[in-house]
Amino acid sequence: MTDNPEIGRSITTCGYQTNYHDAGDGPPVLLLHGSGAGVSGWANWRGLIPTLSQRYRVIAPDLVGFGYTEIGADYEFRFMDSWIDQMLAVLDGLGIEKAHIVGNSFGGAVALWMAWRAPERTGRLVLMGAGGVPIVVGPELAALWGYKPSPENMRNAMSVMAYDQKLITDELVEMRYRATLRPGAQEVFERVFPLPHQRWLDAEALPIHGLQAIENEVLLIHGREDRVVPPEASLTMHGLLKNSQLHSIGKCGHWTMVEHPNRFRQLVENFLDEETA
Repeated sequence: MTDNPEIGRSITTCGYQTNYHDAGDGPPVLLLHGSGAGVSGWANWRGLIPTLSQRYRVIAPDLVGFGYTEIGADYEFRFMDSWIDQMLAVLDGLGIEKAHIVGNSFGGAVALWMAWRAPERTGRLVLMGAGGVPIVVGPELAALWGYKPSPENMRNAMSVMAYDQKLITDELVEMRYRATLRPGAQEVFERVFPLPHQRWLDAEALPIHGLQAIENEVLLIHGREDRVVPPEASLTMHGLLKNSQLHSIGKCGHWTMVEHPNRFRQLVENFLDEETA
């Protein structure tokens, strides 16, 4: 056993072990985290899991390349196949035929790709500050993907995420910084997004016909002051996705679930509840 709350259960996926959290009963909901240094499923979703799991079965995995999911030195990342294959393997291993997905940033792009490539496995989608359409790597995203371990660099990386800088506490910086000091963690992180960064951001984008083919009900949530993924990205997706709704939140950066946790939870629950209303 471990006293590290980021470490949950382990399941074999695609030849490696995926770390994941599994809580609650009811319709399954897959929570997919973003791509920042030191991130994990628990770090991203620790505020949502206790409440959402009261009525849903919540699964929060560490995407391959992040958190406590373990891969070998010879593993080769394949955009976006690595994460699609991993998440389908998680669902298969847990005996889940179909799941709703809540995706943050990079996790939102993974959710969209899953909906396009495996529509029979995906239900409703909640996309928060998500990638999925062509955008340019700005200095804020470059700071996240180009992170080198130090407390100062981690604080700088975290500061671009939030509108309210009081949320960037010493405790948060320390937690995320220490996560990047684990043996091999930084080396794997640098293998996910090697320079030049723009090619990987381009690879996240679905083709227009792919977005237009998605039939899922989609809730797009975006912070008005998001400096990592511009709010215009969600507006573009809203125009292309057949069954979408868009919610913009003022005084909010890239971390909607951290900056406005109660509002975010209510939006997610109301949207998912429409399925059985």
